[in-house]
Amino acid sequence: MRTATGAAGAAGELAAVPAAERVAVVDPRFTGHVHALRLALTDPRFPAGAVPGALAVQAEARPALALALTEPPATGGPAPAGAGPAARPETSRPVEGADTAVPAAGRPSAELGVKPAVPDAAEAGAVPATPAEGAAPAGPAAGRPGDGPGVKPVTPAEGPGGGESLADVLAARLEAAGVPVHRPELGVLVAAVPGDEETRAKTLAETAAVDDEAVRLRAAVKSRDGFFTTFCVSPYSRYIARWCARRGLTPNQVTTASLLTALIAAGCAATGTRTGFVAAGVLLIASFVLDCTDGQLARYSLQYSTLGAWLDATFDRAKEYAYYAGLALGAARGGDDVWALALGAMVLQTCRHVVDFAFNEANHDATANTSPTAALSGRLDSVGWTVWARRMIILPIGERWALIALLTALTTPRVTFVVLLIGCAFAACYTTAGRVLRSLTRKAKRTDRAAQALADLADSGPVAETVALTAGRRGAGAVTAPVLALAGTGALLVTLWWHTSPWLPVLGAVAYAIFAGGAVARPLKGPLDWLIPPVFRAAEYLTVLVLAARSAAPGALPAAFGLVAAVAYHHYDTVYRIRGGTGAPPHWLVRAIGGHEGRVLAVTAAASLWHGRGFTIALTVLAAAIALVVLSESIRFWVSSGAPAVHDETGEPA
Repeated sequence: MRTATGAAGAAGELAAVPAAERVAVVDPRFTGHVHALRLALTDPRFPAGAVPGALAVQAEARPALALALTEPPATGGPAPAGAGPAARPETSRPVEGADTAVPAAGRPSAELGVKPAVPDAAEAGAVPATPAEGAAPAGPAAGRPGDGPGVKPVTPAEGPGGGESLADVLAARLEAAGVPVHRPELGVLVAAVPGDEETRAKTLAETAAVDDEAVRLRAAVKSRDGFFTTFCVSPYSRYIARWCARRGLTPNQVTTASLLTALIAAGCAATGTRTGFVAAGVLLIASFVLDCTDGQLARYSLQYSTLGAWLDATFDRAKEYAYYAGLALGAARGGDDVWALALGAMVLQTCRHVVDFAFNEANHDATANTSPTAALSGRLDSVGWTVWARRMIILPIGERWALIALLTALTTPRVTFVVLLIGCAFAACYTTAGRVLRSLTRKAKRTDRAAQALADLADSGPVAETVALTAGRRGAGAVTAPVLALAGTGALLVTLWWHTSPWLPVLGAVAYAIFAGGAVARPLKGPLDWLIPPVFRAAEYLTVLVLAARSAAPGALPAAFGLVAAVAYHHYDTVYRIRGGTGAPPHWLVRAIGGHEGRVLAVTAAASLWHGRGFTIALTVLAAAIALVVLSESIRFWVSSGAPAVHDETGEPA
């Protein structure tokens, strides 16, 4: 903690704090809830955050803060009257070892003529606002080097006169300088800088009337989630999250515990016994509870990061697909081969997610983004039961895992997969049709950023790129990109299913590569161009599934399962790099693994060249090579990239 006299003194103290540290300026008259300070001062997703009387800035905004402190008072502008509306944290995930915020009691600026007031530190909220319960409060020397991680507060000292808070003036100056200042939605929480004792007494009474811990617990739960999660898990998982926070556990540790629990569940399912199936169902639900807990812990303790969001999403897929493999192994022990169903479930679920990702990226920053379909959806939201019905029928992760767990415990793996495929197919048709209608009925201008994101999600390799260059020079004509993608996929699937020659699928793969190159020859700014990535995913995954199923080679379907899992990991990795604002994987990686059309050519050629165990070996080698390259690059990136914390407020059930 550093105490400074006036803005000039604060500027001097700021210069003494290491440039990489986050800093906070807190008015000593601040009166309100500690959690209001946490929301403003400890959220790593924003370059700056503020509530009345308190301001925190990340390292990237430190130069702007230094300039704001030296700006003459006449140009500072009025202080904000209160915290403006902003989205409350919902789905982002944490980073281990997040900084501990230490909002400290400070004194107003003499230059700005703030009337001196020295309220009791505890009443004013001038106490450590820790991201996680149980973190050690920072003492008065928190700003000294060697005191451990934390926000290093620069607190302006008391000055004579009366006026506005220096923290509020600085926040206004930062905004005027173009620095986004996050002003969290406080709701019933209180954050104020009272100007006299009467106002202060009233503010203290309002603060005492609201339990900020109860508010903090409610805010830990997504505002938008599935029915099963909302009513069957979140009512108690939030308390597990608080228990974890008070014991210093990080959300990433809870995420890892959820993964291990799901893997044990998959192992139980692989036993093929009724006892194993029942245990697998129970453990799968336990894994889901932990999966909810990690996000709630992140929101409760305000620890967010791109790495955490990526771990949460990729571990969810790893858990679900490992469980599919466990069910298939268990069925095989009982004499039932359901590997094709397991692979089909993985293909369908992954394609559903790609539809979600591509549609969201295409409309992430679209302008004039309105449609009658969206308006109808908004009207239906006013009828309460329709909201839950529409969330349930799309089988979000809560409903889906509950269904899988129940069917595993009570029925057989074959029944589980058949019901799951039917339910997910209906959900896929429902969501895709709705999004197609929205895209056709809205008039939205696609941005260059959206077009580049769709091109990255397309995952085109060298062959498609070469065709795209040729098509781009000659002109793509009037045929739209989705039509070209669908035409190529149709030609490929027809040759796979009804081929009369071993080499006919290879010709279909060549035609597919040509059509795929033509589809991405121009920027993907059409209303339905977001369909191209899911169409390509379906083409590639179904190629592997159909060829493995038709080959009847021993072990071909399990090998195909592994290959699709490795490729799907690459595609999920691409999504979360884009969502984190760090861009797609390096181009050399996409080229090294062939792109979607290159892998289709490789698999069809392998099926034509080798039969029996030779095809199984080819699939296994290809899966291992892709997994090795993709995983090594992915781990290197997420561990060393220093990507900024994710700001993901959608709250959509995964």
